[in-house]
Amino acid sequence: MRINGVEIEDTFAEAFEMWGARVVVTACTPHWALTAAQAATGFATSIIGCGCEAGTNDLPADEQTPDGRPGVAALFFTTSRQSMEVQLLQRVGQGVMTSPTSACYNGLATGERVKVGGKLRYFGDGFQSSKWLEGRRLWRVPVMDGEFVVEESFGVGKAVGGGNFFILGESLEAALGAAEAAVAAMRAVPGVIMPFPGGIVRSGSKVSSRYKGQHVSSNTPYCPTIRPLVKTALPEGVEAVQEIVIDGLEEEAVREAMRIGIREACLPGVVRISAGNYGGTLGRYRFHLRELVHA
Repeated sequence: MRINGVEIEDTFAEAFEMWGARVVVTACTPHWALTAAQAATGFATSIIGCGCEAGTNDLPADEQTPDGRPGVAALFFTTSRQSMEVQLLQRVGQGVMTSPTSACYNGLATGERVKVGGKLRYFGDGFQSSKWLEGRRLWRVPVMDGEFVVEESFGVGKAVGGGNFFILGESLEAALGAAEAAVAAMRAVPGVIMPFPGGIVRSGSKVSSRYKGQHVSSNTPYCPTIRPLVKTALPEGVEAVQEIVIDGLEEEAVREAMRIGIREACLPGVVRISAGNYGGTLGRYRFHLRELVHA
């Protein structure tokens, strides 16, 4: 199968279950709302070394923030409910509460909750107060520019992590340009993030290593500089590979983002679109590339 002359490999991306949360960050201006959300989602590219995977989304045009101010959605993904509470407490406390004029609200309708504002309130040193707003319990914590408003608890739910596809290019410029175009289009899909820098990862990994105690290592079959030294997965003429990883609050959101991204990535200079999997042993979700682009 080819799209615009680009081969779509007959393979699948393998994804796995995670826990997801959606937080709505508001502030006096869009700039400060985004600044706070970016601070809270920083250093969160991979669950391997960061504790969580996170990123930001624009709010849909029809979504009103609880306080009527400019807002941004911040999405967080972890491997357990317990670790989500730890991550949200740290990241909201250090990234959002510290940012000028910010407030923070739950953005995910689900029965499962983790306490965040209910713990951050103690920063108020006894001068914090609570209020109810349309069924939400909020805490008002005094800070030096007024007060930090944060919701008592945040919803968490089962989510999908690790959707992915590879862009194999004739040159670094071709692979990177196609990846940039794909990520730009995928950002319009609600409920997904591409957690790596700029949405792209150049250091894709495999779950094995020749070194004791090292559980992951560079995806050597896709590294062009060592092609003669390994069992390569690269066809002739491929000089660079970029990977896009997708996390989503729902399986269908990941599927839609991959479909859009793969089609956008089929640009001149791209040889093949592939994906990473471990034969179905890593996770229960399988996103078959050819089925996606036919949808």
